[in-house]
Amino acid sequence: MLAELRINGLGVIDAASAELDPGFTVLTGETGAGKTMVVTSLHLLSGARADAKRVRAGAERATVEGRFTIDGVAKTVREEIAEILESSGAEEDSDGSVIAVRTVSRDGRSRAHLGGRSVPAGVLGRFTGALLTVHGQNDQLRLLKADQQRGALDRFAGEAITPLLDRYRSARAEWKRLTKELHERTTRSRELAQEADRLQFGLNEIDAVDPQPGEDESIAAEVRRLGDLDSLRGAATEALAAIAGASDIADTTDTSAENALELLGKARHSLEGADDPSLGELAPRFRDAIALVGDLGAELSSYLEGLPSDPGALDGLLNRQSDLKMLTRKYAADVDGVLEWARSARERLASIDVSAEALSELSAAVAAAGRELAGHAIKLSAARRRAAVALSKAVSTELAGLAMGRAKLEVSVDTTAVEAKTDGAIEVEKSWYVPGPYGIDEVEFRLAAHPGAEPMPLAKSASGGELSRVMLALEVVLAGGDSAASMVFDEVDAGVGGRAAIEIGRRLARLARTHQVIVVTHLPQVAAFADTHLVVDKTDQPGGTIVSGVRNLGPEDRVAELARMLAGMGDSDTGRAHAEELLAVAEQERQALAA
Repeated sequence: MLAELRINGLGVIDAASAELDPGFTVLTGETGAGKTMVVTSLHLLSGARADAKRVRAGAERATVEGRFTIDGVAKTVREEIAEILESSGAEEDSDGSVIAVRTVSRDGRSRAHLGGRSVPAGVLGRFTGALLTVHGQNDQLRLLKADQQRGALDRFAGEAITPLLDRYRSARAEWKRLTKELHERTTRSRELAQEADRLQFGLNEIDAVDPQPGEDESIAAEVRRLGDLDSLRGAATEALAAIAGASDIADTTDTSAENALELLGKARHSLEGADDPSLGELAPRFRDAIALVGDLGAELSSYLEGLPSDPGALDGLLNRQSDLKMLTRKYAADVDGVLEWARSARERLASIDVSAEALSELSAAVAAAGRELAGHAIKLSAARRRAAVALSKAVSTELAGLAMGRAKLEVSVDTTAVEAKTDGAIEVEKSWYVPGPYGIDEVEFRLAAHPGAEPMPLAKSASGGELSRVMLALEVVLAGGDSAASMVFDEVDAGVGGRAAIEIGRRLARLARTHQVIVVTHLPQVAAFADTHLVVDKTDQPGGTIVSGVRNLGPEDRVAELARMLAGMGDSDTGRAHAEELLAVAEQERQALAA
């Protein structure tokens, strides 16, 4: 839930803060006091687009800070929040709450922070969206759109729809992929055949050379080595002669010089024959040196024996290197890249087979995918029709409690067939339909204002007040499966008065038994049902500026505010008497709901 809200420099609000409790909180105030800015601040916390025009005149930036608690939310929501906090590096406060902040500067730049870390506005929106749902007057207009009505029905159906829709969309994606491939192969057959020829020619060239992974690098190293063969042989020969003597080297005739092994042997012999014990102790070390030098000589001999003796070896490597360079000039920067090109080319070659046999197989696969998609569409439609009956009954029952007792909401799930074998259509139970991303169904909410009246689309049959009540009834019905801990309604009671206003207040109070409900209203009948009453006050400042703030009303101030809302005169005895009576009635209703 939203535990605390702070606003600075937003619209007419210079600085305001409010602690919010569970249950039903109402926000009232005179026109122009800044109630809309409170809702705007919640929209900003929800990741909405920042508008620099909302920054208060004279302020450098607008700042909105919300403190959220996650106690009591559904397990799935808690897991989602934990994932968001972990991935963004955000941290909970010491009391387990999470601070969300959004700032908007005068130049239009926006910043978002979550749990002490800077995050994208979208991440902030994901976090607050899991805990907070804002319903404004624009949401009532969105309710007139078909996709919103379909979404409401699917939301009501919950797990009865979600897995079916997931399977439908997966099948649709595969059907579209195969359909696109078949269309490409049949309409671009000449172009694809030419592409196939080019790919096959390249593969033939590569296969003829048969390059091996990393071969270009190993050959380059060997060519460099063979290019220095004479100098390498000379260095090894000279070193071996110094160690073991020229007599051990086949290509030399110099036998006059003493070698290192002979000199070390003489030195050891001299020390072993000396009478001084100190010199005698050095003799073993000479034996070690002789062994080490002998090992070096053996290794040098082995190195010389391993050097190529075939004068054509270098030529063979250079020819192989030339063949590899021909491939790397045409297909990739190195041999590994050439091999990757060949792998991709083989995959592409397999996918652009335009032979009659291949097209026949692909056409059969498209037909099979279409049949599977049709099966999922039928199951999805059946589930929606079952849910539509239940939703119609539940919302109509709520409307009866909102002073629309004779009105009925009908949730219609229809389909519109197209001509047989229309492009992009599938056959479903002997008719043809274009499968959309959410199925083949057309969901429409229709309202019958009284018995005997023909149900008409909401856009044609519902007044502003009726539309407000339909949306509220729908939200009350959907609330049982709603994962959001807090619900905000911005003048959901617009165009409503009298008994209907009392019923709206009662329904909001009932909704507040399971959700935190925050309502911006101008109706005293609704405000009387609130557990907490906040008011937005405005004061005129020198220079014609207006400053607004938010305060929590005590019992006496609440009576005065309701009297103002009832009669426009907060200090009127008659108005206060009416306000007290209204509060008493609402208190009895709240106690009955709690029982």
